[in-house]
Amino acid sequence: MKRYDRVLCLILLFLFCLSPSAFAEYYDEPMYYFRGKVISVQDIAPSHPFATLEQKAEVLITSGPFRGQSVSIMSTYIENDYFLNIYLGKGTEIILIASVEDGEIKEAYLHDLARDRGLYYLLMLFALVVLLVGKMQGLKTLITLLFTGVVIIKVILPLLLQGYEPIPVTTLSAIVIIVFTLLVIGGVNAKTLSAIIGTVCGVTVAGLLALWVGEISHLTGFSSEEAQMLYFMEQEINIRGLLFAGIIIGSIGAVTDVGMSVASATAEISCVNPRIGPYQLTRAALNVGRDIMGTMSNTLVLAYTGSALPLLLLLVGYEMEWLKIINLDLIATEFVRGIAGSIGLIISIPVTAAVAGFLMSKKK
Repeated sequence: MKRYDRVLCLILLFLFCLSPSAFAEYYDEPMYYFRGKVISVQDIAPSHPFATLEQKAEVLITSGPFRGQSVSIMSTYIENDYFLNIYLGKGTEIILIASVEDGEIKEAYLHDLARDRGLYYLLMLFALVVLLVGKMQGLKTLITLLFTGVVIIKVILPLLLQGYEPIPVTTLSAIVIIVFTLLVIGGVNAKTLSAIIGTVCGVTVAGLLALWVGEISHLTGFSSEEAQMLYFMEQEINIRGLLFAGIIIGSIGAVTDVGMSVASATAEISCVNPRIGPYQLTRAALNVGRDIMGTMSNTLVLAYTGSALPLLLLLVGYEMEWLKIINLDLIATEFVRGIAGSIGLIISIPVTAAVAGFLMSKKK
């Protein structure tokens, strides 16, 4: 998988949270989120037997329109509990959820610990390292990451929520992302054209394979809790199509990486040996692609396996039979994700090598 995919997830989350629509009206009155800092806290004996203790805290709001105001909150602490294990101390930075009425905070509650500063610092460090090491190429990398995030947030997600078919939307968006990314990184030349053709072919093959295997394997798309929650939204969303659209998006990074690597290697071979013919150049590019293929296929399969690792441990721990495991919807879905993406990656290698060998050979 492309090396910047995890960073892209942080960028997408950051862009999403900038939108006012991120604040859902789950309760009768609007609920808003604010950052706060505990300025004083008092431990109180718990009012029910399951709690370890209760805490009454005075919190200074440090963000939003109510910045500078202080509110009192009550928090229940239960040791070793997954949800209620937040112990407040003086100076603890937290996230508050509050109801607002007539421009004033009506009630405020503890939502969670504030974790975003560390993420922002890591994001800035990533950008700094990319710029220091890559210089102008690093700047291009950041531009393409930002563009990809904007396309997903402003184009793909709104269209899917409006009920458009996921596969056409994501396919066209993937082509736009691929073309823009490779043009910015590689410039307008034969190398970039070769990488674009190979990448688009690989991503298309991955999507078609996922669609075909999904049909014969009867994949439902409801293998995750998030997909099940989407079913109850007001918007009518094609959950099954969303599964295949996700496979297309998930394969973009790795296939683009392979396509550009093969095209770049072909360009370097052509520069070193200008008299090499198209056939010999294509063979040399294929040899480079075969070396890349082994590691990148492992990367895709391991990435998808890693996301399902807790489930795999659970299944093995309970000693379930293989026939039951392989026929689970979630396992079959992850299997299709990894294998379809890997096949798309492999297909992009000979396509890129053949196009690059023809376009870059100076000896026709």
